[in-house]
Amino acid sequence: MNDAAYNVTADELRQFIEQFEHLEAEKKDIAEQQKDVMSEAKARGYDTKVMKKIIAMRKRDRDDLAEEEAILDIYKAALGMA
Repeated sequence: MNDAAYNVTADELRQFIEQFEHLEAEKKDIAEQQKDVMSEAKARGYDTKVMKKIIAMRKRDRDDLAEEEAILDIYKAALGMA
């Protein structure tokens, strides 16, 4: 490989790595902000464990969620938990 091709490849590689590192730093900042939001909610008396479950549920497809809840109700009824 000639030097010009090597330099272009090295520069491009460096760009990808630096871009990835920048995104990692942003991700860390966002995670810290999310922790702060949950800490504030907890301080105000909200159950953050339940909040996290609701957040996860909101990400899911409604049909899949409804099917899972129906099966959960059937299983709970079978075990005398309903």
